[in-house]
Amino acid sequence: MTTIVTDAALPLVSMPLSAAETAAIDHEITHYPQRQAATIEALKIVQEHQGWVSDGKLVAIAEHLGVHPSEVESVATFYNRIYRKPVAENVFLICDSVSCWMMGQPELMAQAADILGIQPGGTSGAITLIPTPCLGACDQAPVMMINDQRIEKLTPEKLTALIAQHRTGTGMHSGEARS
Repeated sequence: MTTIVTDAALPLVSMPLSAAETAAIDHEITHYPQRQAATIEALKIVQEHQGWVSDGKLVAIAEHLGVHPSEVESVATFYNRIYRKPVAENVFLICDSVSCWMMGQPELMAQAADILGIQPGGTSGAITLIPTPCLGACDQAPVMMINDQRIEKLTPEKLTALIAQHRTGTGMHSGEARS
C-alpha cells in the first residue's frame, strides 16, 4: 500500500484495485488520449464493484491514472451519483430542482424521512435517502430515482408504496463486491 499526504496533511492510504477493476479501467483508458480523461469512468467502475468509492480506492485510482488524489476527488465530488460513503442497496434520489420543489418535493422528502426515521442523506435498512439536483424530467415533476429507475409524477401514495417495496434488502454496499 502507498501512503499519500494530501494538502491538508492527512495521510490517505491506497487500497489496491481488484484485478477486475484494473482490467475495466485499463479498457476505458484506451478510449481517451490521456489517462486522466478516464477518471469518471474509473470512479464508476470502482463504485460498480464496491457500491461506493472509499478514500483508499480514490487514491488507488489516482495512482493508476498518474494524477494527484485531489484531482480524482474533484471529479468524484462534482458528480452527485458517485458515492463517497457507504450507501444502502437502494438509493432514493429525490429531485430538489425548482420544478419538483413547486410540485411538492419538500413534503415528499419530509414524508420519506419521517417513514424511514432518518434525515435526508441518511440510511435506514436497505434505503439511503438523498436530495439531488435536477433529474432532467421537469415536465414530469416531482421526480425521483431509485438506483437507475426514474419515477415520474411522484405522489405521497407512490412514495409510501416504493419505500415499503424497497425497505428490505441484502443490506449496505460498504465494500463487498457486487455480482
